[in-house]
Amino acid sequence: MGTDKATDKLDTIVIGWGKGGKTLAGVLARSGEKVAIVEQSAQMYGGTCINIGCVPTKTLIHDAEQTGGSELDPQRFERAVQRRDDLTAMLRAKNYSMLNDLDSTLVITGHASFIGPKTIVVRTEQEELELSAERIIINTGAQPAIPKIEGAQITGRVHDSTSIQHAPLPGSLIVVGGGYVGVEFASMFGQFGSKVTVLDRGQRALSKEDADVAAEVQSCLEDANVTILSHAQVNDISQDDSSATVSFEVDGERQQLSADAVLVALGRTPATDGLNLQAAGVQTGERGEIVVDEFLATNVEGIYALGDVRGGQQFTYVSLDDHRVLANHLLGDGTRSIRDREAVPYTIFCTPPLSRVGLSEDQARAEGRDIKIAVKKVATVAAMPRPKIVGDPRGIIKFVVDAHSDQILGAALMHVDSQEVINLVAMAIRVKMTATQLKDQIFTHPSSTEAINEVLGELR
Repeated sequence: MGTDKATDKLDTIVIGWGKGGKTLAGVLARSGEKVAIVEQSAQMYGGTCINIGCVPTKTLIHDAEQTGGSELDPQRFERAVQRRDDLTAMLRAKNYSMLNDLDSTLVITGHASFIGPKTIVVRTEQEELELSAERIIINTGAQPAIPKIEGAQITGRVHDSTSIQHAPLPGSLIVVGGGYVGVEFASMFGQFGSKVTVLDRGQRALSKEDADVAAEVQSCLEDANVTILSHAQVNDISQDDSSATVSFEVDGERQQLSADAVLVALGRTPATDGLNLQAAGVQTGERGEIVVDEFLATNVEGIYALGDVRGGQQFTYVSLDDHRVLANHLLGDGTRSIRDREAVPYTIFCTPPLSRVGLSEDQARAEGRDIKIAVKKVATVAAMPRPKIVGDPRGIIKFVVDAHSDQILGAALMHVDSQEVINLVAMAIRVKMTATQLKDQIFTHPSSTEAINEVLGELR
């Protein structure tokens, strides 16, 4: 914190340096407001995405893919981790300077907690500060969920998605949880040469995806030395100097499995611990999320929440859009709302990546919709040479279309570049483009996008 920047007469306090909060802090500061942003760790300037989430994990995944399926090579992993660290350090410094260099912005490193609806206390390494403002924005994000399983505490050989990024490369790894985070890390470590076993308590991993799509993901995971055990209910985890052991049941049969490390990947929960929200009277939900209205306002006047801490979809780009909604509410005409969102896509960065938007086939049928389906394995799409060019023709492309209106209801794309192509499909849904109109678009060649021409031509 710069000593030349006063802490009095603040207009806005932002707690947490997530994507939405830090972007909004800059917008408000440039509009003439005096803004303070509080981040509890100097290692988290810029938020989860650039420090421990999207950017560092996708960096590791990229490096794992370069020689995927090779023998276990700890030095290759160490080089990837170093590149990860160099990149995050550069981005962290850039994020810090983007706000600290603004004369009207005060950056404080310390832990914030409420002592009233307009006042917080920030405990830094040197002092305790009391700050007040008419507007306080909570943007503290989410943290890995720790289940009520004996031995699941993050220590030693038991890791969460943050700690495992700097653990020694395990020769064998058990992943507890077959959701999106578990699948990404299983795919990555498998390609670094680890023998990976995923324990999933559901009927199958990625249970929210259609069965044919999930089966394609599982096939690619198996190519990466990953085994998935379904119906696996974990009872406890133990460890010693040489290994960690997970005790679990599959259809009532007790089993044990040992490995060099265990990754607990059972989702993320809103990070509200220590904020003392009750002192401000802020309402929270069942999972600790901060309850907000469609304009991101809490039940307390002048207090707002952005990003993962408010629950819902935990994506950096949703947090960024939260900033747009609140900026419009505070500085614009107030017409934007989180209810305006439609066709928000997501990507699971297994190899190749799985991207989806809108309704799956199962969801559409559950809603009683009359639909048509277009689905093809990537290897059979004649007008899609790019995956073959880059050496990975695996995957599946699936569209769900309303049988009467020809409107695109959803799509699942698992192939090289799907994280890019899904944005085009999402936009097509938002602007109400029909499947026929999208099918007849002109796309570059050779590209992954041009598969749309062929696949949508086979609607049934």
